[in-house]
Amino acid sequence: MVIAADYPFLNILWTMIIFFAWVAWIWTFIVIIGDVFRRHDIGGWAKAAWTVFMIVVPFVGVLTYLITQQKGIAERNQERARESQREMDQYVKSVAGHDGAAEEIEKAKKLFDSGAITQSDYDALKAKALAA
Repeated sequence: MVIAADYPFLNILWTMIIFFAWVAWIWTFIVIIGDVFRRHDIGGWAKAAWTVFMIVVPFVGVLTYLITQQKGIAERNQERARESQREMDQYVKSVAGHDGAAEEIEKAKKLFDSGAITQSDYDALKAKALAA
């Protein structure tokens, strides 16, 4: 009697499914361990307990953490993303040094209105600001 598992293709397919599940579990385990150690709301003993629980009883530990802490994981990831965005915005503003062409043109217009520069100087500053 020939069954489907005797075919080489199905053996390869089954091996690929098992390998994918194994890699997905390892990835999930690493993400959860990272989340545990980045948390500021629990102490060292709780972090150690979660880590030991996930190592001693791997599937139960990972699933328990996902079920009990799923809302916290999402909130912490969103807060880290917001903080990263704030830091990037602050860095870009510090590197840029000014607010843009409109501010440069406004400064040039004030200088022109006060008589400090001529019309040709104003036009050159305006063209330079718009080109940047």
